[in-house]
Amino acid sequence: MIQDTSSVSPCIAGVDIGDDTSSVCILDAASGDVLEETRVRTRVADVERYFARLDPLRVAIETGTHSSWIARAISDAGQDVTIANAAHVRLIHGSKRKNDRLDAEKLGRLLRYDRALLAPITHRGRAAQLDLSVLRARDALVRARTLLINHVRGVVKSYGQRIPKCETSAFSKHAASHVPPDLLPALQPQIEAIAHLTEQIRSADRRVAELCRTTHPETAVLTQVHGVAETTALTYVLTLEDPNRFHRSRDVGAYLGLTPGQRQSGGRDPDRHITKAGDRALRRLLIQCAQRILGKRGIDSDLKRHGQRIMQPGTKEAKRRAVVAVARKLAILLHRLWITGEVYEPLHNNQPKPTPLT
Repeated sequence: MIQDTSSVSPCIAGVDIGDDTSSVCILDAASGDVLEETRVRTRVADVERYFARLDPLRVAIETGTHSSWIARAISDAGQDVTIANAAHVRLIHGSKRKNDRLDAEKLGRLLRYDRALLAPITHRGRAAQLDLSVLRARDALVRARTLLINHVRGVVKSYGQRIPKCETSAFSKHAASHVPPDLLPALQPQIEAIAHLTEQIRSADRRVAELCRTTHPETAVLTQVHGVAETTALTYVLTLEDPNRFHRSRDVGAYLGLTPGQRQSGGRDPDRHITKAGDRALRRLLIQCAQRILGKRGIDSDLKRHGQRIMQPGTKEAKRRAVVAVARKLAILLHRLWITGEVYEPLHNNQPKPTPLT
C-alpha cells in the first residue's frame, strides 16, 4: 500500500547529481504523477536558486562527490533532504535502463514509498569536513611519497643494487649515497621530490597535532591506547563526529566495515569476509594500529592477548584474522573511551579479581 505523504508535503523530488548538470524529477506525493522534469547546473548558486522558488517538498539525492554541499544548499533553500546510500540503492545501479532522467525519477519514487529503502545517511558537518580535509591531504602526500620511494627502489634493484632499509623520513638522504652514479641523473628529481614531500608531511603532522590540541581535545583520551597516534585519533573523531550516534559501542565495528558479511539462505550460512563498508581511510589506519599492537614492540594488553589467541595456529590466515579482530575490538574500545572519558587500562579484563571478604 502506498503511504499517504500528502499531509507532510504535496510533492517529492528526486535529484540525480551530475558533474556539470543534475536531473530533477518532481512527483505528486499522492498520485505519483510526474509534475516536472528539468536539469539544473551543479553549482551552489543554481541549486539554491532553483529549490528556493519551489514550495516545501521532500528531496532525495544520492551520496557522491557533490552530495554534501548539494544537501546543504537544498536544505538552506528550505527543503527536506534525504541522502540515499548509493551502495544500497540496487534498483538504480542494477537497472538495465539507466539514464539521469530515470535515475532521478526512481529516487523520487523510492522516497515516496518508503524512505528506509534509500538506506539514508547523514553527512558530517562543514567544520568536521574541513578538518578531515587536512587528514585527506596528508594521506595523499604519504601515498605520493610511497609511490616515488618504490619507484626509486625498483629502478635501483633492476641494476643489481639495493637501497638498504631505513626510516621513510630519512630515505632521501639515505638513497642518494646508494644510487649508482650513472643512475643518479635519472633518479635525482625523484629523490628531491621525496625530500620535499617529507617536509610537507611533517608540516601536515604539526597541523594535525594542533587540531588535536585546540579543536578536538577529546582525541587525548583515544591516544592513551598504545599504537594509536594523533592521526588515527583525529580521523576516528572526525569520521564518527558524534559518538552518541551509536546506541552500542559494538555497532562501530559494523559501521566501519570490520565485521563479516552475511549471505544466509535457508540452512546455509557460509563464512564471509568483512564487509569493508564505511570509511576506507579510517579502516586502514585501524588495521595499521592493530599490526603495531600485535608487533614485537606492542605492550602487553587485552587487545594483544586477544589477537595472540587467534594467531595460535600460526598460519597466514590466522594472522590476518587476528589483525582484523584486533582492529574491530580497537574501534569498539576507542568509542567506549570517547563516551566515558575514563583512563585506559591495557589489562582491564585480566586484572586479578578481589578476594571476597570472609
